Amino acid sequence: MTEGNFVDYVKIFVSSGKGGKGSTHLHREKFIEKGGPDGGDGGRGGHVFLVGNKSLWTLFHLKFARHVKAGNGGDGSGDRSTGADGDDKYIEVPLGTVVKDKETGEILFEITEDGEKQVLSRGGKGGLGNWHFRSSTNQTPRYSQPGLPGIEMDVILELKVLADVGLVGFPNAGKSTLLSVLTSAKPKIADYPFTTLKPNLGIVAYRDFQSFVIADIPGIIEGAAEGKGLGHYFLRHIERNSTLLFLVPVDTPDIKGEYDILVNELTKYNPEMLDKERMVVISKCDMLDDELKVELKAELDVSFKGIPYMFISSVAQQGLTELKDKLWKMLNE
Repeated sequence: MTEGNFVDYVKIFVSSGKGGKGSTHLHREKFIEKGGPDGGDGGRGGHVFLVGNKSLWTLFHLKFARHVKAGNGGDGSGDRSTGADGDDKYIEVPLGTVVKDKETGEILFEITEDGEKQVLSRGGKGGLGNWHFRSSTNQTPRYSQPGLPGIEMDVILELKVLADVGLVGFPNAGKSTLLSVLTSAKPKIADYPFTTLKPNLGIVAYRDFQSFVIADIPGIIEGAAEGKGLGHYFLRHIERNSTLLFLVPVDTPDIKGEYDILVNELTKYNPEMLDKERMVVISKCDMLDDELKVELKAELDVSFKGIPYMFISSVAQQGLTELKDKLWKMLNE
């Protein structure tokens, strides 16, 4: 999937169907001149549903479908015949889709399971026919109920990527390169910041035909939690990852300082991020000889006390098998 086809935020207008009118019919037959009321009820208006579909990875199919309207209920008729229910509308969305009311910003619900079905907009109830209003003092009521109107609303659909591992790092840290060598994904790679503007997903093939999903999250900058750059659009995708892989290039002047900035931004956005498993990966280590690597390791053992870290090189294919083993162990402990 090309980057331009990855859509993770859409606004749509939905409208459920209105209920059908109840009938005011009076029964008439050849030998029954005054058969009394027999008007049927109106059918209910169609609902608008959201349905989870694990085969979808993006909201691109809704990018140009900005209006979704369910069918109206049919009117009741004689012989107590109920009108037909309006046609329901089903909107399929990828797992991890959060639904918000556009006016209030309130989160209505989220879709996390395949086949999960939630009512987004409920259809109007059909009106009662005059048969329901007959009584001993009013044997031929000539009135019925109109159907209730449908519900119209503007909603926002936000996708939070569901992946086992999320790659977190500053722009140009080498996240896309790592994803490309661990998986068959082909993200855009270039030697300038913010090459990646949308999350890229890849499946890491592990031993015995097992696998896990890794997400390349666009680069985070200091101030992202306050919305600097495209901070909020980037950070929300990390909420769904069970394990966070912090990627810091070895040529960074202050490796621990850059890691602390990344952790601070995640914490300010959502403190629950600290509950996730995490590991630090020092990338581009083909630039180091063995002596420099030993010196750096001694320094990092002090800085990253209690935080697992390792050295890799995506270009030179160094440490990648060990990285897969560690991630698999973290995901399955």
